[in-house]
Amino acid sequence: MTMSSAFGQTYFIAVFAPWLKADLALSDGGFGTLYSLGTIASACVLMWGGKIADRFRIRGLAVLALLALAAMCMGMSQVRSPWLLLPILFGLRLFGQGAMGHLALTGVGRWYIKRRGRMMSLAVLGFPVSEAFMPATAVALMAAIGWRQTWLVGAFVLCAVSVPLTLALLRREPRHDHTETGGEAEGTGQKQWTRGEVLRRPEFFAALVAVVAPSFVMTGIFFHQAYLVDDKGWTLSWFAGWFPVYASVSVVTALSTGWLIDRFGSIRLLPFFLLPMAGAVTVLALSASPWSVPVFMALGALTNGGASTLLGALWAELFGTRHLGAIRSVAFAAQVIASALAPGLMGVLLDLGAPLALQYLAMVAYALAAAACLGVLMPRLRRLARF
Repeated sequence: MTMSSAFGQTYFIAVFAPWLKADLALSDGGFGTLYSLGTIASACVLMWGGKIADRFRIRGLAVLALLALAAMCMGMSQVRSPWLLLPILFGLRLFGQGAMGHLALTGVGRWYIKRRGRMMSLAVLGFPVSEAFMPATAVALMAAIGWRQTWLVGAFVLCAVSVPLTLALLRREPRHDHTETGGEAEGTGQKQWTRGEVLRRPEFFAALVAVVAPSFVMTGIFFHQAYLVDDKGWTLSWFAGWFPVYASVSVVTALSTGWLIDRFGSIRLLPFFLLPMAGAVTVLALSASPWSVPVFMALGALTNGGASTLLGALWAELFGTRHLGAIRSVAFAAQVIASALAPGLMGVLLDLGAPLALQYLAMVAYALAAAACLGVLMPRLRRLARF
């Protein structure tokens, strides 16, 4: 499921940006704005509908989402108008980035208690694995058969591979029975928060502003990678060719973070996970050397890999598992909205002539401020987890 989310992720869609902008006569700002609108709309739907993961089995919901994602891929292969591109981007973001990740991590967060960190680290491996080969594969397929046909291949893979695998692997899915999931958490004495109770806690929103930083920063950079490589004098194939480094480091970090979560808890790790990303973006902002790309990928992956596991476990550790789907849908929607704002905002700033390096340095300042905020907030979050 996490691997299948790639068709709705920015790192995959972004490699099609030059062809989409050329065929549909879109500027950087125009394409970024459409992408942001579609993503924000998908986040609103996810925030409202994400709670169904608490009521229905993950297996059936995942299959429906995969089929819808395949339909969006087919639609992308036929798009001829910017106004048709908007609903297709909405569907790709909702069923790809949104539903796939939300369903997978909600299920794991509910099914496992004592080994939640390690199991979460295994579940999120699909993200870096797809990051490793999907962009480069898309570039190769576009060179061979064209960008529209590449999306048709994606629809075929989802129907012929992802759907059967999901049905097979989740055939023994634990039922949404709180005697097996929420009941275990209750046995530890942890309060089972409702979404309404969580939304009345200022600590939740303060943490949310900080934890969405990777979604905003990395999405903005990857979405405008075509502009970046042109500005630096590199090639798109050089930049995309280093995604395996990004994925490899993400895998190692995700697994290591899972072990650390089981040993120390996710709250103690929060103030540190944004620091490597701040270093990565600083390198990208200040260096014109093509070898800054692997450095950026490696440092960025330390945050990305850690965040996937860390944020997957955090909400269950803080608020329990009974209403995890409803709570995670709000947090996940916030991450989606953050990922929506970056492409449009950066695109408009580029159209206005704002240097890319200056935008990157502003992102560094945001990441460092967010890390400091989490450090200050940590004692209050630990008190919440002990309710």
